[in-house]
Amino acid sequence: MRDHDSENDTDEVSRSQKRREALDVLKLAHALVELSDAQLARVPLSDELRDEVVRARAITQQIARKRQTQFLAKHLRRREDELEPIRAALDHGRDHSRREAVHLHRVEQWRDRLIAEGDDALTELLQLLPQANRQQLRQLTRQACAERDASKPPRAQRELFRTLREMFAEKGSE
Repeated sequence: MRDHDSENDTDEVSRSQKRREALDVLKLAHALVELSDAQLARVPLSDELRDEVVRARAITQQIARKRQTQFLAKHLRRREDELEPIRAALDHGRDHSRREAVHLHRVEQWRDRLIAEGDDALTELLQLLPQANRQQLRQLTRQACAERDASKPPRAQRELFRTLREMFAEKGSE
Protein backbone atom coordinates (compact mmCIF):
# COMPACT_ATOMS: atom_id res chain seq x y z
CA MET A 1 0.00 0.00 0.00
CA ARG A 2 1.27 3.46 -0.90
CA ASP A 3 1.84 6.08 1.71
CA HIS A 4 0.20 9.41 0.73
CA ASP A 5 1.56 12.66 1.96
CA SER A 6 -1.27 15.15 2.59
CA GLU A 7 0.81 18.06 1.28
CA ASN A 8 1.43 16.33 -2.05
CA ASP A 9 -2.28 15.57 -2.50
CA THR A 10 -3.23 19.25 -2.43
CA ASP A 11 -0.40 20.35 -4.75
CA GLU A 12 -0.97 17.70 -7.41
CA VAL A 13 -3.22 18.48 -10.32
CA SER A 14 -5.71 15.75 -11.14
CA ARG A 15 -5.37 13.78 -14.33
CA SER A 16 -8.73 15.13 -15.48
CA GLN A 17 -7.60 18.70 -14.90
CA LYS A 18 -4.39 18.08 -16.88
CA ARG A 19 -6.48 16.66 -19.72
CA ARG A 20 -8.83 19.66 -19.71
CA GLU A 21 -5.87 22.02 -19.83
CA ALA A 22 -4.28 20.05 -22.68
CA LEU A 23 -7.57 20.15 -24.62
CA ASP A 24 -7.79 23.92 -24.07
CA VAL A 25 -4.31 24.32 -25.51
CA LEU A 26 -5.26 22.07 -28.45
CA LYS A 27 -8.28 24.32 -29.13
CA LEU A 28 -5.92 27.29 -29.01
CA ALA A 29 -3.64 25.57 -31.55
CA HIS A 30 -6.62 24.90 -33.85
CA ALA A 31 -7.66 28.55 -33.57
CA LEU A 32 -4.15 29.71 -34.49
CA VAL A 33 -4.04 27.42 -37.52
CA GLU A 34 -7.40 28.77 -38.76
CA LEU A 35 -6.36 32.44 -38.63
CA SER A 36 -5.72 34.43 -41.79
CA ASP A 37 -2.24 35.87 -42.41
CA ALA A 38 -3.35 39.32 -41.26
CA GLN A 39 -4.92 37.96 -38.06
CA LEU A 40 -1.90 35.79 -37.32
CA ALA A 41 0.41 38.81 -37.68
CA ARG A 42 -1.42 40.47 -34.75
CA VAL A 43 -0.88 37.51 -32.40
CA PRO A 44 2.24 37.72 -30.21
CA LEU A 45 4.08 34.51 -31.09
CA SER A 46 7.73 33.58 -30.87
CA ASP A 47 9.41 32.84 -34.20
CA GLU A 48 9.47 29.13 -33.41
CA LEU A 49 5.72 29.01 -32.67
CA ARG A 50 4.91 31.13 -35.72
CA ASP A 51 6.91 28.71 -37.88
CA GLU A 52 4.95 25.78 -36.41
CA VAL A 53 1.64 27.51 -37.15
CA VAL A 54 2.73 28.22 -40.73
CA ARG A 55 3.87 24.62 -41.12
CA ALA A 56 0.50 23.32 -39.90
CA ARG A 57 -1.41 25.68 -42.19
CA ALA A 58 0.59 24.53 -45.19
CA ILE A 59 -0.52 20.91 -44.77
CA THR A 60 -3.68 20.08 -46.70
CA GLN A 61 -4.10 16.40 -45.89
CA GLN A 62 -6.56 16.17 -42.99
CA ILE A 63 -4.83 13.58 -40.78
CA ALA A 64 -1.39 15.10 -41.34
CA ARG A 65 -2.73 18.57 -40.47
CA LYS A 66 -4.34 17.17 -37.32
CA ARG A 67 -1.04 15.60 -36.30
CA GLN A 68 0.87 18.84 -36.99
CA THR A 69 -1.71 20.84 -34.99
CA GLN A 70 -1.25 18.45 -32.08
CA PHE A 71 2.48 18.97 -32.37
CA LEU A 72 1.89 22.74 -32.25
CA ALA A 73 -0.23 22.23 -29.11
CA LYS A 74 2.66 20.31 -27.56
CA HIS A 75 4.96 23.29 -28.21
CA LEU A 76 2.37 25.64 -26.74
CA ARG A 77 2.04 23.54 -23.56
CA ARG A 78 5.79 23.82 -23.05
CA ARG A 79 5.48 27.62 -23.12
CA GLU A 80 2.76 28.28 -20.57
CA ASP A 81 4.03 31.80 -19.98
CA GLU A 82 3.19 32.73 -23.61
CA LEU A 83 -0.37 31.36 -23.58
CA GLU A 84 -2.20 34.27 -21.91
CA PRO A 85 -1.02 36.98 -24.36
CA ILE A 86 -1.96 34.66 -27.25
CA ARG A 87 -5.42 34.03 -25.79
CA ALA A 88 -5.90 37.76 -25.18
CA ALA A 89 -4.98 38.56 -28.79
CA LEU A 90 -7.40 35.93 -30.09
CA ASP A 91 -10.21 37.20 -27.85
CA HIS A 92 -9.56 40.75 -29.04
CA GLY A 93 -9.71 39.53 -32.65
CA ARG A 94 -13.04 37.78 -32.01
CA ASP A 95 -14.50 40.95 -30.48
CA HIS A 96 -13.33 42.94 -33.49
CA SER A 97 -14.87 40.37 -35.85
CA ARG A 98 -18.20 40.56 -34.03
CA ARG A 99 -18.23 44.34 -34.23
CA GLU A 100 -17.35 44.19 -37.92
CA ALA A 101 -20.15 41.68 -38.54
CA VAL A 102 -22.68 43.93 -36.77
CA HIS A 103 -21.44 46.91 -38.80
CA LEU A 104 -21.75 45.02 -42.11
CA HIS A 105 -25.21 43.79 -41.16
CA ARG A 106 -26.30 47.37 -40.50
CA VAL A 107 -24.96 48.49 -43.91
CA GLU A 108 -26.75 45.57 -45.56
CA GLN A 109 -30.03 46.56 -43.90
CA TRP A 110 -29.70 50.12 -45.16
CA ARG A 111 -28.94 48.93 -48.69
CA ASP A 112 -32.02 46.69 -48.64
CA ARG A 113 -34.18 49.50 -47.24
CA LEU A 114 -32.99 51.92 -49.91
CA ILE A 115 -33.89 49.44 -52.64
CA ALA A 116 -37.25 48.54 -51.10
CA GLU A 117 -38.42 51.96 -49.85
CA GLY A 118 -36.65 54.40 -52.18
CA ASP A 119 -36.67 58.11 -51.35
CA ASP A 120 -38.28 57.69 -47.91
CA ALA A 121 -35.38 55.55 -46.72
CA LEU A 122 -32.91 57.88 -48.44
CA THR A 123 -34.29 60.89 -46.55
CA GLU A 124 -33.93 59.01 -43.26
CA LEU A 125 -30.40 57.92 -44.15
CA LEU A 126 -29.38 61.47 -45.02
CA GLN A 127 -30.50 62.61 -41.58
CA LEU A 128 -28.19 59.99 -40.12
CA LEU A 129 -25.35 60.69 -42.58
CA PRO A 130 -25.56 64.36 -43.62
CA GLN A 131 -22.21 64.14 -45.46
CA ALA A 132 -23.61 61.48 -47.83
CA ASN A 133 -23.90 62.23 -51.54
CA ARG A 134 -27.68 62.21 -52.19
CA GLN A 135 -27.37 62.10 -55.96
CA GLN A 136 -24.93 59.19 -55.97
CA LEU A 137 -27.06 57.17 -53.53
CA ARG A 138 -30.26 57.85 -55.47
CA GLN A 139 -28.61 56.84 -58.75
CA LEU A 140 -27.17 53.61 -57.31
CA THR A 141 -30.51 52.78 -55.70
CA ARG A 142 -32.36 53.22 -59.01
CA GLN A 143 -29.78 51.10 -60.85
CA ALA A 144 -30.08 48.38 -58.19
CA CYS A 145 -33.88 48.38 -58.50
CA ALA A 146 -33.64 48.15 -62.30
CA GLU A 147 -31.18 45.25 -62.07
CA ARG A 148 -33.41 43.45 -59.59
CA ASP A 149 -36.50 43.91 -61.77
CA ALA A 150 -34.64 42.72 -64.88
CA SER A 151 -33.12 39.72 -62.99
CA LYS A 152 -29.62 40.93 -63.81
CA PRO A 153 -26.53 40.38 -61.66
CA PRO A 154 -26.49 42.72 -58.62
CA ARG A 155 -23.58 44.94 -59.69
CA ALA A 156 -25.27 48.18 -58.56
CA GLN A 157 -26.36 46.55 -55.28
CA ARG A 158 -22.74 45.70 -54.55
CA GLU A 159 -21.64 49.22 -55.45
CA LEU A 160 -24.36 50.67 -53.22
CA PHE A 161 -23.18 48.42 -50.38
CA ARG A 162 -19.55 49.54 -50.81
CA THR A 163 -20.58 53.20 -50.90
CA LEU A 164 -22.70 52.86 -47.76
CA ARG A 165 -19.93 50.96 -45.96
CA GLU A 166 -17.46 53.76 -46.73
CA MET A 167 -19.93 56.42 -45.60
CA PHE A 168 -20.60 54.67 -42.31
CA ALA A 169 -16.85 54.16 -41.82
CA GLU A 170 -16.25 57.91 -42.35
CA LYS A 171 -18.99 58.70 -39.85
CA GLY A 172 -17.42 56.30 -37.32
CA SER A 173 -13.97 57.83 -37.72
CA GLU A 174 -15.18 61.37 -37.06
